[in-house]
Amino acid sequence: MKPGSPIEHDLLAAADVSSRRDAPVALVIGSGFGGLAAAVRLQARGWRVTVLEKLDAPGGRAYVWRQDGYTFDAGPTIITAPFLLEELWELCGRKLSDDVELRLMDPFYRIRFDDGSWFDYSGDAQAMRDEVARFSPGDVAGFERFMAEAENCYRLGFEELGTVAFDTLGDLIAAVPSMIKMRAWRSIYQMAASHLRDPKLRIVMSFHPLLIGGNPFAVTCVYSLITSLERRFGVHWAMGGTGSLVRGLVGLLESGGGQLRCNAEVRRIEVAQRDGKPTATGVTLASGETLQADIVVSNADTAWTYRHLIEPRHRRHWTDAKIERGRYSMSLFVWYFGTDRQYPDVPHHMMVLGPRYKELLHDIFKRQVLAEDFSLYLHRPTATDPSMAPPGCDAFYVLAPVPHLDSGTDWEATAEPYRQAIADALDVVMPGFQQHIATSRVTTPQDFHDRLLSFKGAAFGLEPLLLQSAWFRPHNRSEDIENLFMVGASTHPGAGVPGVLTSAKALESTVPDVKTFARANRHAR
Repeated sequence: MKPGSPIEHDLLAAADVSSRRDAPVALVIGSGFGGLAAAVRLQARGWRVTVLEKLDAPGGRAYVWRQDGYTFDAGPTIITAPFLLEELWELCGRKLSDDVELRLMDPFYRIRFDDGSWFDYSGDAQAMRDEVARFSPGDVAGFERFMAEAENCYRLGFEELGTVAFDTLGDLIAAVPSMIKMRAWRSIYQMAASHLRDPKLRIVMSFHPLLIGGNPFAVTCVYSLITSLERRFGVHWAMGGTGSLVRGLVGLLESGGGQLRCNAEVRRIEVAQRDGKPTATGVTLASGETLQADIVVSNADTAWTYRHLIEPRHRRHWTDAKIERGRYSMSLFVWYFGTDRQYPDVPHHMMVLGPRYKELLHDIFKRQVLAEDFSLYLHRPTATDPSMAPPGCDAFYVLAPVPHLDSGTDWEATAEPYRQAIADALDVVMPGFQQHIATSRVTTPQDFHDRLLSFKGAAFGLEPLLLQSAWFRPHNRSEDIENLFMVGASTHPGAGVPGVLTSAKALESTVPDVKTFARANRHAR
């Protein structure tokens, strides 16, 4: 850390202000990556911070299941922008490597097609050209053009616009030239198809939005920036699982004097009229306890936050009708299982595609029906990290994109037959593995709704369509309530670990420093 740097300035300000008992209070709802990152950043700027978590342990969607000697990360499994995490540790005068070991994946993913062929996707430029040539030699030049365009989207969409809070219409207007340069009205699949002729390569270069809740045939091509992000910084595994990052962030919070309260579900955000404006003043927990705050930051699903935690009379923008009209992302069916033997031929990350691609996505996103076929993401962390399972064993999770709860699926009745169908499909990849299953559990869209409080059970909030992104997405600073802020997958800039960490960074342009806040609000409480 350089003397006189902005980070050193923040640390000195925090030490000066947070030591005072009258430092302003920030309550953070939810301890996912977005909530914990927001808490660390606010604390570094002098706020007294308490994080409130509904579950019995931190993490939110990054919760950790431990069962029969196996460890299962419930949600995120990859880290693609480690510098965003390094910034948080630096804010606290530490290094990420002090607490967490990140290990680079090679390949990043294996994409296995229904005919048994596969593409090993990596960050090695020459290896990628060789893989493209193996499928279609005539597409190598097109692949290079695609990557050049993806790099342009990274510069314009991530570096220039990623941390812009899109707080005002002026922010949107200022972004229009960049959106035009990226031709953001095209879908990412259209962008891939404009450069590549081979249908399999078009899938390989456009599947990434599925990792953040988007349909490649509808999501803006701006999200091609993910391919550039991965090439620049790699795809990493956190040794010990994603939960090691959650524990590290909690450690940063608590070492700076912040608090984490688990089993503390927020039932209502308290709102009072101040200077004629509805203003967040604290929260009431499900237990009936009321906590006062100067600001409230919600890492909960934004649609759920507005629909269920704030009374309708306070919501002129996010009305019930507007919330219902939104187009929400797909949900997920996740099967976690451990085997009493190992499968060394299965890589750490594998996409197992079914017989249909576009048609299946149409069923999931448009028709809202649960199809009989599926495409799967198979995760075998023990390929890299043996600590995730007992010696000589493997831990897995397999994820299937499925419609959210508007499909009307009775998941209590459907979960086991669906799990069995997935198991039968995986026999192609791991013949006979079902006889070696030692432990098992599932998560359904109903769990996303009931346990994680996701509106409609959607796993990623609003679908990241062009007109549901940036200024059109729920703002980091609430449009309806003063002193209420949003972070996480369902606000700007969107889902994925880089997205939710960036949403916390965007708070720095919307939440004032503590001295400015204290001057502006000295008569409020």
